[in-house]
Amino acid sequence: MKKKCVAEIKDRDLVEAVFLVKEKIVAMAKNGKPYLTLKLMDKSGEVDAKVWDNADQVGALFDRNDFLEVRAKASVYLGKMQLIVSELKKVPDDSVDLADFLPETDRDIEAMVEELHALVAGVKDPDLARLLSSFFHDPELLAQYSVAPAAKGMHHVYLGGLLEHSLAVAKLVDAMVPLYPGLNRDLLVAGALLHDVGKVREMTYLRCFDYSDEGKLIGHITIGAEMLHERITALPGFPAELAMLLKHMILSHHGQYEYGSPKRPKTLEATILNYLDDLDSKINGIRTHIRKEPDNPSRWTSYHRLYDRYFFKENCLPEEELELSPAAGLEPSELMPQTVEAPVPVPSPSSAPEQGAPRRERQEAPRAGQERKSFSNNPFAALKNGKE
Repeated sequence: MKKKCVAEIKDRDLVEAVFLVKEKIVAMAKNGKPYLTLKLMDKSGEVDAKVWDNADQVGALFDRNDFLEVRAKASVYLGKMQLIVSELKKVPDDSVDLADFLPETDRDIEAMVEELHALVAGVKDPDLARLLSSFFHDPELLAQYSVAPAAKGMHHVYLGGLLEHSLAVAKLVDAMVPLYPGLNRDLLVAGALLHDVGKVREMTYLRCFDYSDEGKLIGHITIGAEMLHERITALPGFPAELAMLLKHMILSHHGQYEYGSPKRPKTLEATILNYLDDLDSKINGIRTHIRKEPDNPSRWTSYHRLYDRYFFKENCLPEEELELSPAAGLEPSELMPQTVEAPVPVPSPSSAPEQGAPRRERQEAPRAGQERKSFSNNPFAALKNGKE
C-alpha cells in the first residue's frame, strides 16, 4: 500500500500513512454507540477521519498532538474527503520529522525577511525607524516573528503566516497612501508591521497551532501593546504623542468591541489599518476555505459558519488562472469567536442551500466535455462575444 500525504488522497483510496492529530472528539451516534471524529494533518493539509468501532478503547491509546500511523479507506461525504479508519497506532515522536506535519507559507521566508528589512529601512521618520529596528534587529524576536502563524484557525494558519500577513498589510498601505494625500505613511507602515506582533507570544506552534497560557489570559492585542511600551521605554527621547498614536493603532486594529478590540479606531491611520488588516485576512480566509474542498464538484463551497454563507467559486477567469497559491493573498480575521467543529459534517450547498437562496442558483458542477455556464439569471447571456 503506497503511503500518501493528505493532498494526494483520492476517493476510494486505501491509505496507510502517519499523521499528526489536530483534533480528537468523542461523539455519540444515534444508536447510542460512541465513535471518534478526528482531524488529521500533515504538511500538505488536513483531512477528517472517523473511528466507528471500539471508540473508547481506541481513544485511550492517543491524544491530540500525537502522531498516528493510520490504515483507512478514503471516501467523499457531502463534498468533503474523509477517512474511515480500520487500524491505528501511536508513533514515537523521535521517529518523525516535525517539518513534515506543519503547514508553512509557500513564500520563501528569507526573502520575506529581506522585504521586511527593506520596509524598515524605507521609514523616514527617525523615531519610528529606530523603534522598528529595535524590534526587527533583535535576532530572537525576528526568529519568532518569521516563523509564527497568524492565527490558530482563521487566517494565514501556517508557519510564516504572521510575517506574510504583516507584509501584505504594509503593501496595501503603500498601494493606497498615494490615493489619499496627507496620510502618515511611516506611522501606517509601523502599524502594519507591529499590529499583530503580540502573536509571537500568544501562539504556540511547535505542534498543532494553539494559544499559550499568556495568549488565553491576555491576548495578542494587549501583549503587543506591552511589547511596544517596553521597546519605547528603552528608546530615549521617543515622542510621547507618536507613542500614543501607535499604541492606539495596536489597541484598535480589531475595529469593534465585540471583536475583542479594547478601543475603536479614532484616527484616520488607525481606521485604515483596521480595514486593511481585515481585508487581507478575509481574502486569505476565503481562499483557504475554497482550497480545503478540492473534491467538492459543486460550484459553491460548503457553508462557512463564521461568515454565515456559502461562496460561489467561479469568477469568469480562464480555468488555468483559477489556481490559488496557499500563501497568496491577503481566514477571516480573528475578530469572530473560535468554534469547535461539530462531529457531523455540515451539508454542502447542493443538499442544504443557504437560507433564502433562490433554487435556480443551485447548479451541478459541469461534467467533462460540458460547457461551463454562468448564472442562470444573467441578462447578458445572449450577448456572448466569444468569451464565457
